[in-house]
Amino acid sequence: MTVDDLVKLIDAATKLVAALAWPVLVGFVLIRFGPALKDFFEGLGEFSFKGAGFEASAKRKQAEAAAALAAAAATRPEPGATPASAAREARDVAELVAEAITPRVLRKAGKATVLWVDDRPDNNVHERQSLEAIGVSFVLALSTDEALQKVQGQRFDAIISDMGRPPDARAGYTLLDALRKSGNTTPFVIYAGSNAPEHKAEARRHGALGCTNRAAELFQYVVSALQLVV
Repeated sequence: MTVDDLVKLIDAATKLVAALAWPVLVGFVLIRFGPALKDFFEGLGEFSFKGAGFEASAKRKQAEAAAALAAAAATRPEPGATPASAAREARDVAELVAEAITPRVLRKAGKATVLWVDDRPDNNVHERQSLEAIGVSFVLALSTDEALQKVQGQRFDAIISDMGRPPDARAGYTLLDALRKSGNTTPFVIYAGSNAPEHKAEARRHGALGCTNRAAELFQYVVSALQLVV
């Protein structure tokens, strides 16, 4: 199935359920066209990596990572998003993943452990699946204190944090500042509700690698962080 075919299918679905609210439509698209999306990603083409004694097919990892990112994007639609724009997003995600998955990234991802700090971890299942597909392992923490304890006992290749955790509305920065003050330079990414330029700039001032509310951009940040690991 091509992107054009998928767009036509989703457009047809839109006409059938035009009276439904967007959240309901997202669920319909995921259920009705899940196999089509899977076929689309798996049809992107198989490629192999060769060099330095390394050879592995990345087709399955590519498809699984892209499908998980597409699902994450569908559950967090941009304002004004439509099923057609969701299909375009899926295509862009597939291209991003295909470009990001290199032999070096796969080698590092297979050995990488990321600390994810969020008091509602169930909100990020698809995002974790996208990175687990390329080999990344996760340790979860529900609070700033728990995260600081885990960092003392284990080395992480990257840290992802939400922003607000009761009672601290800026808990992401509280954690980041504490880490940097202690000399911990682990690459740190804020995954929260804003993608505003001013919030990205503020995150960098605190010492974060970046700040985003988009699953695909989070994937890019983590891949970039893995490449910083010696």
